[in-house]
Amino acid sequence: MSFVTAKDGTSIHYREYGEGQPFVFAHGWPLNADAWDGQMLFLANNGFRVIAHDRRGHGRSDQPASGNDMDHYADDLAAVMDALDLKDAILVGHSTGGGEVTRYVGRHGTSRVAKMVLIGAVTPVMAKGPNNPDGVPMEVFDGIRKAVLDNRSGFYMTFPDTFFGWDKGRAEEDGLRMAFWSQGMAGCAYAQYLCVEQFSESDFTEDLKRIDVPTLIIHGDDDQVVPIDITARKAAAIVADATLSVYEGATHAIPAQEQDRLNQDLLAFARS
Repeated sequence: MSFVTAKDGTSIHYREYGEGQPFVFAHGWPLNADAWDGQMLFLANNGFRVIAHDRRGHGRSDQPASGNDMDHYADDLAAVMDALDLKDAILVGHSTGGGEVTRYVGRHGTSRVAKMVLIGAVTPVMAKGPNNPDGVPMEVFDGIRKAVLDNRSGFYMTFPDTFFGWDKGRAEEDGLRMAFWSQGMAGCAYAQYLCVEQFSESDFTEDLKRIDVPTLIIHGDDDQVVPIDITARKAAAIVADATLSVYEGATHAIPAQEQDRLNQDLLAFARS
């Protein structure tokens, strides 16, 4: 397996294959790079180099007790970008990964970036607060933290019902549930617990303002995890060169459930 070393010595696992302009993927919580298999295989077969890493504390990367915050996530991504000397990259972030690639631009700029794609992203901010009165109540995130503490394995078996929209009548898929559970359990409980605060309370408003490359924002209007009205619609109004694409009836699990449509949209966006 391939690793790069972050500034604080943390080993970050990544995988890459294909040739051509690079796509760089950042995954959602509590998953890892495996969540991008469908996109990476498709794009590599269509003339692109694809790279995805496991966030620190997740998957095959180190699981340090320190640095489990959005700034370190962004700096770890920078370590991957710099080590591979990536240029004209297309950054793609799903959910928490959308926040990660946005914070990367906020901290490191776009000198290595040609375009960006935010999918079901947590930007600009998720949690309800004085400056975000229509956000998700903190009790929701407290409930997620409690579930991770009480029975993480059980939670990663049941949370897919909401993640994939199965609790609203969609046909269940055992393979997706198993993949979600196995990826979640490969990570560190402590890091995943701390990450809840990062994806819920981080404010990416200023980071979004720094994005100066074409940006495609994709979001499902039936996303129960990251509601579109408080995230994608607001982010699209902040990013200077943004295009909002609403997937009607789509859930939070766009990379898996809308794989064919998403792949074609990524390909078209890259070639535009």
